[in-house]
Amino acid sequence: MQNVRAGGGLDSSPGTAELSEIGSLRCAQLLGTKTIGRISWAAADGPLILPVTYSWGHQVITFRTSPYSVLSELVRPCDAAFEVDDFDQHAQTGWSVLVLGRAGPAFQPAMSCGLADTTSSLPWALSVRNLYIQIKAHRITGRLVTGTQG
Repeated sequence: MQNVRAGGGLDSSPGTAELSEIGSLRCAQLLGTKTIGRISWAAADGPLILPVTYSWGHQVITFRTSPYSVLSELVRPCDAAFEVDDFDQHAQTGWSVLVLGRAGPAFQPAMSCGLADTTSSLPWALSVRNLYIQIKAHRITGRLVTGTQG
């Protein structure tokens, strides 16, 4: 394990945190505990990272967007990364899960993960969000940060 300062960099003084890997099963469970994450891909104008509300099921992340938004680029299949995390800055604890996969249109989103059955993953932004995008997970990794306050 590696000791890191809260602000970054290696340190062995009190107030450091330990990093450890999270197994893929636990990563999948953690993905199901949140509804907001960030998607990253090589957009037409360069790399982008944007927040979205999502649902997770059957190794697929699904979210809704406007057909007129920059996220609509993802109807053309491409490689993408998706990150979800939860941190307590005071306690210096938390976790981060990264999903690498292929983004593209979701043709049966309600069937794949129950997106239509939950209000927790509804988009926060106003306007029509009737374009469903999915990321089929190829690799899921995670890291756990365990604080050791000093």
